[in-house]
Amino acid sequence: MIAFDTRQPLSPTDARRLIREILVSGEVVISRHAAEEMAKDALTLVDCVSVLRAGVVLPGEMERGSWRYRVHAHGTWVVVSFRSESRLVIVTAWRSER
Repeated sequence: MIAFDTRQPLSPTDARRLIREILVSGEVVISRHAAEEMAKDALTLVDCVSVLRAGVVLPGEMERGSWRYRVHAHGTWVVVSFRSESRLVIVTAWRSER
């Protein structure tokens, strides 16, 4: 289990590990904003999960009081925020290529 502290960002490696752990045995929530943005680019939850499983995780950025992590693969970006060691929120997602 990854040590989770909302005051400090996780390293990209630890964020990737935690994302994978949550995908296996935790809860993934889609924010309203993410659902709207996903619809604009015809992205599904399956698409986002694929990016989260295989993508490159960038260093965390503090925004609106939480650390957010951008993950990208194959021209698709997914931004997540951890709510706990077992719950992540997809904050937004988009395609940069069509």
